Amino acid sequence: MRQIVLDTETTGLEPRDGHRIIEIGCVELLNRRPTRKHFHQYLQPDRDIDPGAIEVHGITNEFLADKPRFDTVVDEFLAFIKGAELIIHNAPFDVGFINHEFKLLGSGRGCLDDYCTVLDTLAFARQKRPGQRNSLDALCKRYDIDNSQRELHGALLDAEILADVYLAMTGGQSALSLEGAPGSEPGAAESIRRLAADRPRLKVLVVNDQEAAEHERYLGLLDKKSAGHCVWKHLPESPES
Repeated sequence: MRQIVLDTETTGLEPRDGHRIIEIGCVELLNRRPTRKHFHQYLQPDRDIDPGAIEVHGITNEFLADKPRFDTVVDEFLAFIKGAELIIHNAPFDVGFINHEFKLLGSGRGCLDDYCTVLDTLAFARQKRPGQRNSLDALCKRYDIDNSQRELHGALLDAEILADVYLAMTGGQSALSLEGAPGSEPGAAESIRRLAADRPRLKVLVVNDQEAAEHERYLGLLDKKSAGHCVWKHLPESPES
């Protein structure tokens, strides 16, 4: 199973207002394991970046002045993601911008759904924990994912963090939860099989002298075969023995 965790940064919030993608970051998972393969590209948007967007990701117009345009990297991008399942947090935002870039190419590129399937981790998290905060930072805190380097948003860094969050969200129990403890999964307590309080006491079997002698004989044989390295033969005696 090949999955691509994807994130973008943009000049603003709405492609219908002419905003463009300025950074794409992708990391590959194969059978739920990071492969260290990635696609990362800054892009020249041919327009100014909104000041509010710069405050979020820190990417400036001057930094992008010499970067390639989307049309020069689209084939490499599609080759990297084609046939995979895309893992995206708040997928409608990123998918909308990518489809807008395809549309601007005017060359029959279609839309992202023609190349990949998409899983929205924001929708998944809301379904899993309704009514709770499900931003990427909140999910990092919930699943104990280190995001200390995330002072600013960045497409590749956020994709790497999201990969860890996604694997934690979908990997089953990631920590020991006690019944009634804060953060314990709903229904987890009901899945625990408890023994009846009035159950019969376990029967204790005590070895007889013959069995004890046979045990010591066998340990002696193991000790001889291992040149004195039979750990059971040399265990310290219990104070109660």
